[in-house]
Amino acid sequence: MVYVACEGESTEPDYLRYLNEEFGDGDGGMRRPFRVQPVYRKNGMTPSEVVAAVQEAASEDEAWALFDRDQWDDIPQAVAAAAASGVELAFSHPSFDLWLLLHFQPFGGAQSGSSKLMIEKLRQAKGATAFRTYDKRADKGLGGARRDALRGREGDAVAHARRLVAACAHGGCTPGRAWTEPVGRDIEQWSPQAWASRSGHTPECPILHRDPSTDVWRLLVTLGIQGAAN
Repeated sequence: MVYVACEGESTEPDYLRYLNEEFGDGDGGMRRPFRVQPVYRKNGMTPSEVVAAVQEAASEDEAWALFDRDQWDDIPQAVAAAAASGVELAFSHPSFDLWLLLHFQPFGGAQSGSSKLMIEKLRQAKGATAFRTYDKRADKGLGGARRDALRGREGDAVAHARRLVAACAHGGCTPGRAWTEPVGRDIEQWSPQAWASRSGHTPECPILHRDPSTDVWRLLVTLGIQGAAN
């Protein structure tokens, strides 16, 4: 059982349900069955609220906080709270929409908190016909044809996300140093910088400067959906 609290109330929970339905039964071999329990609220949460919500819901179980850069100013506080309680981070800069786009193509270039260009590229991406109306009239759900479009592209998304770590402008960041095994909730306290570096970025690389980037790939590797070297 893995608890994942989400900043958003639609796209991210839909994606987690997709992971349950597509991969949750395991493969009868190396990949064990799992159950992801989405934690979310109507009208969404701030990053700090995401961490607090998953702390409460998960108790001692594995816990993840999934949130975006957007324009939030409490991200350092959220990272510190996650480090203090062993909550894994799935941070996306500028937004979760980047993770969706990486299923279809690579992406690069700082976006300064804006998702506009990524959403435009997602609507136009080869193989992403179902996303042509994504984010129009508040339509950000991931049901039906959109799930079908994502299916089978997880390896590409992980590989593209790992390359973003390697391309980080800070220098010294590499996906090879990322942690992809859960450490348990009873760990000794890490510093916020060290905890945020589990994504493969160096501790000296400020989390708000990782533009663009998404750590959702670590969740898929931890669940056994993709290998760490993809």
